[in-house]
Amino acid sequence: MSVSTQRRPGSLTTRLLVAQIGVAVASALTMLVVAAIVGPPLFEAHMHQAGHNSPDVLAHSQEAFSVAGTLALGIGLAIGATGAVMVSVLISRRLRRSLDDLGAAAVRISEGDFNLRVERPDSRELATLADSFNTMAGRLAGVEATRRRLLSDLAHEVRTPLASMAMCVESLEDGAIEPGPEAWQILSDQIGRISRLADDVGQVSAAEEGRLDLARRPVGAHDLAATAVLAARDGYDRKGVNLVLGPGIDPDPVIDADPVRIGQVLDNLLSNALRHTPTGGGVRVSVDADSEAVHLVISDTGEGIAEEHLARIFERFYRADSARDRDHGGTGIGLAIARAIARAHGGDVTAISGGPGAGAAFTVRLPRLARETTANLHHTR
Repeated sequence: MSVSTQRRPGSLTTRLLVAQIGVAVASALTMLVVAAIVGPPLFEAHMHQAGHNSPDVLAHSQEAFSVAGTLALGIGLAIGATGAVMVSVLISRRLRRSLDDLGAAAVRISEGDFNLRVERPDSRELATLADSFNTMAGRLAGVEATRRRLLSDLAHEVRTPLASMAMCVESLEDGAIEPGPEAWQILSDQIGRISRLADDVGQVSAAEEGRLDLARRPVGAHDLAATAVLAARDGYDRKGVNLVLGPGIDPDPVIDADPVRIGQVLDNLLSNALRHTPTGGGVRVSVDADSEAVHLVISDTGEGIAEEHLARIFERFYRADSARDRDHGGTGIGLAIARAIARAHGGDVTAISGGPGAGAAFTVRLPRLARETTANLHHTR
């Protein structure tokens, strides 16, 4: 069995000092070697040119040259080492101050203080590190806010069906209602509501966190729209809402998508449109495209959306009219799922409305495949 030992990190000041002294010593040794090899021949040649050919003079001059050179190198090395110490201490103090601030901030963030930010140092590298740290802290703050809101919303959403179930059970115990089909239907509806809520939360979380499995392949956008309209037709007919599929584009624009997941997006949007469109109204599904993207548009003649609600309707559990949406059977998370799946495909879902009573239009924007791929797909059909 092997035992791993953790090395204790050395001081930053010591490391900088050793590195700079090492550079100074290496430079001095290099200069000494070069001077010892190149200096004497050059010095002797200049002495001959100056007419000093006496061996004693030459020997004395060379000795003086060597002593002077060695002394100069020694003094230079001492000055360089002293400068290295001063520079190392100065730099390490500045670095250590900034890193200590980052370390202290990291500890506070680990304790839950996600609103903490660090100041940007003068150093460009450390400023980049501080910016990255602040960005991370901001994202953690957003995640924490989402987590708290999600827990609060979940508690609120689960409380209503649980209260209905509790009342039903209490009525059964008191004999206010008989244990028959009506009571069982109430319990079954509320259990189904909680089950749908759990499934929806799991799906939107998986999509937003990048854990959604996508079986992507080239598929025609109009084919997807036609399939979704066909699946929703019965529900629309029962409510008396007219559902129309607009004409296709020739050739049908192709997207690289998971047809089941995009079908889920369209199903959620069509279900939302049906809930908010009264009997006798209409919903239209159309497909448009430009050179870069495909647009699947679901427009209705329903209740419309007030301007102050448009920016928030894709948030989890957000409802412009909570009581009305609960009566319609929505979990308040279908639009969040639709947007999360679309974004997992590199697209998005947006909404516009003229206001209450003016209907609404939801657009699913998805990246379009290159025309070469589209041509090949239509050729193989």
